[in-house]
Amino acid sequence: MFDSFFRRKDHEERVRQEGRLPPGQALTQKFPVLHYGQVPPFNPATWDFRVWGEVEKPGRWTWDEFNQLPRASLKMDIHCVTRWSKFDTLWEGVLVRTLLEQGAIKLLPEAKFVMQHAEYGFTVNLPLEVILQENFLLATHYDGQPLTPDHGYPLRGVVGAIPNRDDLSTPYFWKGAKWLRGLEFMPRDRRGFWEQAGYHNHADVWKEERFG
Repeated sequence: MFDSFFRRKDHEERVRQEGRLPPGQALTQKFPVLHYGQVPPFNPATWDFRVWGEVEKPGRWTWDEFNQLPRASLKMDIHCVTRWSKFDTLWEGVLVRTLLEQGAIKLLPEAKFVMQHAEYGFTVNLPLEVILQENFLLATHYDGQPLTPDHGYPLRGVVGAIPNRDDLSTPYFWKGAKWLRGLEFMPRDRRGFWEQAGYHNHADVWKEERFG
């Protein structure tokens, strides 16, 4: 037990010295489960993923079709608003920026913000420029395995910090929705579920933007 404690403290001090530990955060070696409500069921025969709003044409993918989209792998540090941070996490999924680059989604000029729509009506908002960054992923896998139900299976939004990429905005981890079902591209910002409940709208981890 003591060896584990000292290893964790050594790791935490190392990432702090590397400038990777945001203010007010502490390293965890676990992967805490935090969400509102129950874990939804998943039926691959009826599941779909949709895009709509300020796009030339609404899009829809079945589960089989979604899994044929171009894949990407990302190693990121993730930071929860409840003050835990987990480092060098490995994710696999689909980059929204790739869907735009390949013409699978064609935006109208009015598109400036994005609402993530998840099961049970849960929503999370982000600026378009963050959704299109390299550190935002529509993730199906974590650490080489499909997501577990508690962590958003079959699909979740994931946003984190890529080490040594100071040019990328890094919001807190709640800004990626579990059990994701669609993206709505919007001309104006609207607050999502937790933002309406008092959480900070921008949620920059380096500025400790936890609550509004």
